[in-house]
Amino acid sequence: MSETASRGTVLVTGGTGYLAGWLIVELLNSGYRVRASVRDTRRAEPARQAILERSRGTHSLQFVQADLLDDEGWESALDGVEAVLHTASPMPFDHDADLITSAREGTRRILTTAARVGVRRVVFTSSGTAARSGDPSSTTTEHMWSEPSGEPLHVYPDSKIYAERLAWELADELGLDLTAVLPSFMQGPPVGAPGRAGTIDVIRRLLNRAMPALPRLGWNIVDVRDEARLHVLALGQPAAIGERYNGSGTFLWYRDVARILREGLPEAKKIPTRQLPDFLVRLAARRDPHLAMIVDELGIVRTVDSSKARRQLGWTSRDVRTTILDTARALLAHDQQA
Repeated sequence: MSETASRGTVLVTGGTGYLAGWLIVELLNSGYRVRASVRDTRRAEPARQAILERSRGTHSLQFVQADLLDDEGWESALDGVEAVLHTASPMPFDHDADLITSAREGTRRILTTAARVGVRRVVFTSSGTAARSGDPSSTTTEHMWSEPSGEPLHVYPDSKIYAERLAWELADELGLDLTAVLPSFMQGPPVGAPGRAGTIDVIRRLLNRAMPALPRLGWNIVDVRDEARLHVLALGQPAAIGERYNGSGTFLWYRDVARILREGLPEAKKIPTRQLPDFLVRLAARRDPHLAMIVDELGIVRTVDSSKARRQLGWTSRDVRTTILDTARALLAHDQQA
């Protein structure tokens, strides 16, 4: 890392998000000063306290109000920073068709404002769903570019695809030094209180025994803490400019996740591990929009190659069992305190 990069101020968008929380911790522990944008400043102090428990140098942390869909506040948020880590993205609500427009507008707003105030370095959080071929049996590499499905149920992954494409177009047009990180299915304990939705809900549902049997569904699971470290490694390496990096871990079936919990936690001895036949999932999906979102992934094993990040950046990821158990312990601890 250069002296400027190691001691400069960076802006993290979506500062109270799941990934952003650990990204701020990683940045502070690496010697950066951090400015974090939030839509609602009432959420800033709880986030600060949670980060304080896990990091050094929270005196180097500042929260600022700025909304992805509003110009106000972004010039001042970007003033004087060395780089921006754009993790914020609009979240789906009832499969809102405007999500794609919102994701693109937010990306355009951040990158054009950054260029206008003289900030060139950008690390962009994309998604593993943005690098897939039409053949699910093929190994995913950074050279692949997904095609949007156009289906209303897949509007969120489509929004990530369109947003990353726009980021690269703007980087070329505006002369920005862009790196894209493509996380797979993130698990791991949140920095603060767990939200009521998001990727860790798959473990919450197991702990709550919300399902008597499990669909034949699987994910490439990566620890959110390792994903945060990958972003910081990319930020500090000039060779990462102009590159995409897969941040993926180990593929597990939902049933495997359940077994890890049963074996590793006394509280999880009774969670289900029985497999739900695919035809029953498809039948139920006719009435359940949440199930309808997953039917195309039933029985599919996706292999993701993260060797580029390991080779070029020295990135490593922890054992997936540790990730699963740490996630569950965080959820259980929060429920006991609630």
